[in-house]
Amino acid sequence: MILGHDSAIADFLAAWRCGSMHHAWLLGGPRGVGKATFARAAAARLLAEAAGHVSRGSDLYIDHTLPTARFIEGQAHPDFRYVERGLNKTGSALARNITVDQIRELSGLFDSTPALSDWRVAVIDSVDDLEPGGANALLKMLEEPPSNCLFLLVSHVPGRLLPTIRSRCRTLTFQALDDDAMASIAAKHGISQALIEGAGGSPGQLLALSSLDLEPLRSEALGLMRQSDPSNARRSKLAQGLSGRNSAERYAAFLNMVPAIIASEAKTLDGEARLRALDAYAEARTLSRMAPRLSLDPATTAFRMGSILASVAPSHERV
Repeated sequence: MILGHDSAIADFLAAWRCGSMHHAWLLGGPRGVGKATFARAAAARLLAEAAGHVSRGSDLYIDHTLPTARFIEGQAHPDFRYVERGLNKTGSALARNITVDQIRELSGLFDSTPALSDWRVAVIDSVDDLEPGGANALLKMLEEPPSNCLFLLVSHVPGRLLPTIRSRCRTLTFQALDDDAMASIAAKHGISQALIEGAGGSPGQLLALSSLDLEPLRSEALGLMRQSDPSNARRSKLAQGLSGRNSAERYAAFLNMVPAIIASEAKTLDGEARLRALDAYAEARTLSRMAPRLSLDPATTAFRMGSILASVAPSHERV
């Protein structure tokens, strides 16, 4: 069951039911709110119905024991492809981009006869990660799509995509989830309700807070905003804790988490304090996006993020 995105589900199913399914859908919205989950579920529903494995339903759910669900989960469905960043050349981390070769490989899917139904589906998660050659290769496919094919393109920042790609897609916009939906997800996974505030309406962020032990980092962020760090001790400790060899995932999750924490704090403030928080939010959001792309040093970046948080504190306590 997908929580919080009833409108997107209804729009997608309505297009499928009336036979006006657009060949490309751009799933846009904040990171971690469920776009990729939606894409997988939508692909499974469409392929299962097209193969006659399920009857029409009012949501995207299909039984996980059905052949379609099992094939997709096992990456063995002949009419489905899920494209995401692979490992880098050394195999030590994810590559920076989805390559042009990965996109060209989709030709094998769309040039062949569908195996289990008349439909074929490709999910690209995320289309933001395409290298320039890959974006151009995708554009060619979108310009001359094969019959009965579906592209589901996940995007965290749709405005940065090629206008020619956006213009060939139907857009579904995904928003951050409300507190009730987040509370349901937390309860389902046995996660403390106290972590919801720092997740910014993102189920993915909520799961990261829990699995990566990010609650201490959330508390530290709040402390920096409320008490500052005149001696630099808190920021130095933060930098040291997030720059270790085994800290890459916590570091990345921390960068994504900070803007949401600042935004939540801003709601409790007014006057000059709120203005400081809004300025800090904009700066933190920019840093969280640019640091991974520019491969900035984690220790330096974490220290800088600590300074941004400290700038929210009352003026007489700030450095």
